[in-house]
Amino acid sequence: MNIVYNFSAGPAMMPQDVMLKAREEFQNWNQSGSSIMEISHRSEEFIQVAAEAEQDLRDLLNIPDDFKVLFCQGGARGQFSAIPMNLLNGARKTDYINSGYWSYCAYIEAKKYCTPSEICIKKQCDEKIFLLPMSQWNINQNSAYIHYCPNETIDGLSIYEEPVFEKKVIIADFSSCILSRVINVNNYDLIYAGAQKNIGPAGITIIIIKEKMIRCFSKISPSILDYKTILIHQSMFNTPPTFSWYLSGLVFKWLKKQGGLKNIEKLNKKKSDLLYKKIDESDFYINNINDINRSMMNVVFYLKYPQLNHIFLEEADKLGLKYLKGHRIVGGMRASIYNAMPLTGIKTLIKFMSYFENRYG
Repeated sequence: MNIVYNFSAGPAMMPQDVMLKAREEFQNWNQSGSSIMEISHRSEEFIQVAAEAEQDLRDLLNIPDDFKVLFCQGGARGQFSAIPMNLLNGARKTDYINSGYWSYCAYIEAKKYCTPSEICIKKQCDEKIFLLPMSQWNINQNSAYIHYCPNETIDGLSIYEEPVFEKKVIIADFSSCILSRVINVNNYDLIYAGAQKNIGPAGITIIIIKEKMIRCFSKISPSILDYKTILIHQSMFNTPPTFSWYLSGLVFKWLKKQGGLKNIEKLNKKKSDLLYKKIDESDFYINNINDINRSMMNVVFYLKYPQLNHIFLEEADKLGLKYLKGHRIVGGMRASIYNAMPLTGIKTLIKFMSYFENRYG
């Protein structure tokens, strides 16, 4: 089988060691004679899997004891609704930072439940796109919380600055950058992330929330989105996506074997720096994002001649460089290089880009 480098934005490439481990255990997990998919989520065996997954995640992110970890369903979009339903006690005003597509989607959904202020921080100067630093965010003094997205997968934009707002509740959608770098969990009140990029397969959503924030004020909130209900039932109010939970746990163990997030962050920076360097040294490939806001996870770039896009994708695909097509909203190319993407994948892509430029440039 030829080597394939999967640059999909999500569901995304998973670590090879994890996939091999899952294959090995697929029909006979823990010498039980059954697959993990066939084990009751209420069995002692699966409860141990769940407990280990939570502890490994806590270790990786250094999650303080006053935070609870919930394993939920419904993806990040489910949390767009769950957050205002769980956190608003009569308050109607909230601040939603618009830095790109996904943060805007969260704002649109929030309008069903409260009166969010849309604070646009995406700007352009001298053909370069950048995001305003947090000191320039026009935050409302009486807003109930601030919601933002540190990494925009479609736009290829990132916010690396961590929030420090006095007496403000901070909520962050880390779906596409969770576990890619070291963060200080104490700077947040609620972090949420869909699994299908840096954690595991689609189907599970992780919430890291200060315990004091768990209080559902909406009388019509669905129980499956009620943080208090989820906590009381240890994330098993209904049957959870057990296979996704198990695989996520394997990824956490794999990350710990890599030396944790400090080592992963160094590798992620090395990978993205190499790819951006290739783009910047060429006039055939274009990235118009200011250096300080370039995403380490999703490298968006354009060809000088857009009519060559389909040829680029076809030839890349034949070489095992898969799913490089940019999102339909922005076009161009997008290389999503999450934790599981090895350095060799980046070097192979760069080699192909050099060949393609020499042939068609």
